[in-house]
Amino acid sequence: MRRSRLAVAFYLLLVFLSGAVVGALGYRYYARTQGPAARPRPNPEEYRRRYMEEMRSRLKLNDEQARQIDAILDEMRERYKAQMHSMQQEQSARIRAVLDPAQQREYEKMRREREERRKWAHTGAPPR
Repeated sequence: MRRSRLAVAFYLLLVFLSGAVVGALGYRYYARTQGPAARPRPNPEEYRRRYMEEMRSRLKLNDEQARQIDAILDEMRERYKAQMHSMQQEQSARIRAVLDPAQQREYEKMRREREERRKWAHTGAPPR
């Protein structure tokens, strides 16, 4: 009788320890696969600030160099925006040319919805 109680206690302990090991391994896997996604991406201004801080620190920039680099980044961002806008317009025109009139109307609706979601993602406010 005593031996069977010990066996039952041993098996119960084994089951609980197995559960703890599986739980710990599962948590490690979950944390590894979900960790970076849980952190919010920095907004463009925050990214720019961090980039300039790193350049100042690692390159030991003086104030004039930092000002000039900041101006270069501003100029390049504006040029990039203009090019991206132009490319998006071309893409939309080419897609519309492939679609029939009903599809074009639905495509325009999709584009408006996508633009609303994009604005929402940048501002954090829900679309109206």
